[in-house]
Amino acid sequence: MDGPARIVVVTGAGSGIGRAIAKRFAKGGDVVVVADLDLDAANATARELDGGPRTVAALVDVSDEASVAAMADVVLTAYGRVDVLVNNAGVCDDFSLPHAMSTPTWQHTLAVNLTGPFLASRALLPSMIAHRSGVLVNVASESGLRGNAGGPAYTAAKHGLVGLTKSTAFLYAQDGIRCNAVCPGAVRTNIMSRPPDPEGVARLEPSLRAAGTPVEPDRIASVVHFLASDAAANVNGVILPADGGWSAG
Repeated sequence: MDGPARIVVVTGAGSGIGRAIAKRFAKGGDVVVVADLDLDAANATARELDGGPRTVAALVDVSDEASVAAMADVVLTAYGRVDVLVNNAGVCDDFSLPHAMSTPTWQHTLAVNLTGPFLASRALLPSMIAHRSGVLVNVASESGLRGNAGGPAYTAAKHGLVGLTKSTAFLYAQDGIRCNAVCPGAVRTNIMSRPPDPEGVARLEPSLRAAGTPVEPDRIASVVHFLASDAAANVNGVILPADGGWSAG
C-alpha cells in the first residue's frame, strides 16, 4: 500500500475480474467501493473482503447516466473524494458478424463497455481535479488492440475505450491525474451472457485458439493494482497488454 488508505471505486466488482481487483485493493488496506449492477453480488464481494467500514457495496448500471450519477453522489457524500476509479464493468456481444448483429446487441455492448467508463469518469473526475490527484484504470481487452480477438461490437467498444484512455491521460496530466488501460487476453470469467453465434465463432476460432488457456482473474488484478500504485507514478496513457503474449504473435 502506498501511504494512507485510498478511496477506490471498482465497477463490475460483483464477479470475475472486478471481484479480484476489489480483493487486491482491499488487501492493500484501501477503502473499496464494490459497484455492480447486481447488488446481491456486490454485497457478496463486500462480505468476502471482510473489510468492515473499508468495504461498501453500491448499486450501479454503468450504462445509465442517472444511475452512475447517483452512485458517484453516494461515494462522494460518504468519503469526500475518490482516489482511484477502475472502469471494469463489461459485457460481450454474441460474436455475430456485422451484417447479422442486431441493433440492441450493438447498442447495449457499446453502452456498457464504452459509454459506461465515460459516464463514471465524468462523474468522478471533478473530485480528482479538485484534489489535483487521482488514477483511472480502464479494463480494455485484447479486442481493443486488433480485430480478430472478439465480436465486432465488443471490439469497437474496446478500441473506443483505448482512445478514451489516451485522451483522458493527455488532457488531465496537468491536473495530477493519470489514466491507463490494461488489455486482458483469455481470462476465466462469466462475461459471456448470451449464446455465441456459431459463424462468428468459427471465423474467430483460429485467433481465439492462440489465446491459450484462460488465466485466473487475479493475474489481471495485480496489473491493475500496479497501474494505480505509486510505483507507476510516471506511467500515463499506457495501453498495457496482459495477455500472456497473445498480442505478440
